[in-house]
Amino acid sequence: MTGTTDRKRVNELLEEHGITYAAQVGIRLRDKPAPLYQLLVLVTLLSKPISADLAVAGTRELLGAGYRTPRRMNAATWQHRVDALTRGHYRRYDESTATRLGEAAQWLLDNHRGDLRRLAQDAGQEPHRVAEALQQIPGIGPTGAHIYLREAQAVWPWLRPYVDEKVRDAARGLDLPSSTRALRDLAGTDDLSRLGAALIRAAA
Repeated sequence: MTGTTDRKRVNELLEEHGITYAAQVGIRLRDKPAPLYQLLVLVTLLSKPISADLAVAGTRELLGAGYRTPRRMNAATWQHRVDALTRGHYRRYDESTATRLGEAAQWLLDNHRGDLRRLAQDAGQEPHRVAEALQQIPGIGPTGAHIYLREAQAVWPWLRPYVDEKVRDAARGLDLPSSTRALRDLAGTDDLSRLGAALIRAAA
């Protein structure tokens, strides 16, 4: 059972930190192939041990350069991808990430016609199976799969409410309830994408 004090704290967290990473980049997330792919690009960068702000900046540069679909990312040269990441000051992992982005784009085109909705459908829209399927994509491991699902629940109702262990840890670190049901009640919605982002930012 959640109390009024916890609800007040959650409302304050949402007001101060409640912007998803996709929204921070400027991705207008919808259940369409291009924005779902753009979220994957962001998650690829967020998966590295580097600050979220640098991942956001690097993603903005990649998307600003026109690499907004798997075909465009795949058509770009490795050096062009590196250059975009460097402009976003994403330097430490620019070369390996540029390689993975090219491999991931090709994999997605080969296996799901560039459409992450097909990946989810092939996995039966079951969260744990979709997480496993995402980890087949070059550059995406368990951390990246959880970040992707945490944000994608905003446009994939069948995922909701989605809470991964990092969000639970953040809630516990802030002395808030950490169960899915409690977090849903505190947020007042099944879509916990904003609350997840807010908890992780506040706990950082």
